[in-house]
Amino acid sequence: MSEWIRILEDLDAARQTVLKRRPWDEIEITPALQAGIARIFGEPLSPDQAVERILSDVRRSGDAALYDYNRRIDRATVDELRAGEDEMAEAWARTDPGLRDALVTAAARIRAFHEKQQHQSWVDWDDEGGALGQVIRPLARVGLYAPGGRAPYPSSLLMAAVPAQVAGVPEIVVASPPGPDGRIADLILVAAQVVGIDAVYKVGGAQAIGALAYGTESVPRVDKIAGPGNLFVMLAKRRVYGQVDIDGLPGPTETLVIADESADPALVAADVLAQAEHDVLASPICITTSATLAQRVQIEVGRQIEALERAEIIKQALRGQGGIVVVEDLPQALELANEYAPEHLCLLVQDAWSWLGSVRNAGGVFVGETSSEALGDYVVGPSHIMPTGGTARFGSPCNVWDFVKLTSIFAPARSTVEALSDAAARLADAEGLTAHAAAIRRRANLD
Repeated sequence: MSEWIRILEDLDAARQTVLKRRPWDEIEITPALQAGIARIFGEPLSPDQAVERILSDVRRSGDAALYDYNRRIDRATVDELRAGEDEMAEAWARTDPGLRDALVTAAARIRAFHEKQQHQSWVDWDDEGGALGQVIRPLARVGLYAPGGRAPYPSSLLMAAVPAQVAGVPEIVVASPPGPDGRIADLILVAAQVVGIDAVYKVGGAQAIGALAYGTESVPRVDKIAGPGNLFVMLAKRRVYGQVDIDGLPGPTETLVIADESADPALVAADVLAQAEHDVLASPICITTSATLAQRVQIEVGRQIEALERAEIIKQALRGQGGIVVVEDLPQALELANEYAPEHLCLLVQDAWSWLGSVRNAGGVFVGETSSEALGDYVVGPSHIMPTGGTARFGSPCNVWDFVKLTSIFAPARSTVEALSDAAARLADAEGLTAHAAAIRRRANLD
């Protein structure tokens, strides 16, 4: 089949199909998933009910619940929840030196980028000794979730850990699911060593989120949880928010490529396919001003796809969420892109820099044909943990500010108190807070 990706020239149809978003927690529950839940719990439960039970067990039973769910969910038996020094060393030794060097290169680039982000405390003093300011302090302890399974992502661990370290977080721990052999994926352990993670715990899924949020005998309670995960991880993060901070609720990944007639169709197709191989729910989309380019990209997708190892995943993503949308001009393309608010936005157009100012909503913008989203996933420098599901309308990529907190400083001079108290007292009276008004007037001798 050469037409793995559809072409849409009707904008209404495009908005109702490839550009229409579905909330991540409305994903259809497959029979296999339902059967898995029934196997683990001995009764049919919804994913949210399963997560509620897991979190309750972890909060009540601590380590015992973690060991139990390791066996029941991951079919893994572990002697200790924390990965030992021997395990770390063995993983390092088993990993190809060139791959270790690649992780070191990526970490260095990520660190150099985030060290440019300003996050200093400040205090402004007036002539009378009054002051206003902000104290900016790092969080005390951060927990990172690192998915395991058949495709561990050490790059995601680096993309969260390094900004937290640059922010000054003194303790960073990682939770990652063990395999049936009781071991965490070597690449996760190696990445943890590259950036100097304080501890790695062999626990995954909703139970890992519960352990980090509540603390157990072995796993310390953290101030914030960051990192991607499956449906159960996202449901757990949503439930523990308030007990602990979270980085968000990331959904399936997405790339939107804007291309004009000057774009190389082989590069457009390569970017679309790279996005599609992440997951069957990934969204690989192209918006182009050229019907000719759309057809050439469609042909290129069909030509390139068969040589890719994850071709079946790619085909499902293309059929489900993929598409090439043909528009009249680049302003219309940017309008659609801003409506969609993609995680990744690629500008494969002439004079790409001139269009950057038109981008309002995107997690990351990849400017020009030399800037591939795939390269940005690993070694360019900005974190690849970006807002998905349209949250780029208000969200930002993972950065240093995610791992600090602000404390405001109030120290107005006497003259400032006298100048502002009448207005403040009037507002307090209007809100019915007479004790507030009395405290203000007493301080300013206005009674």
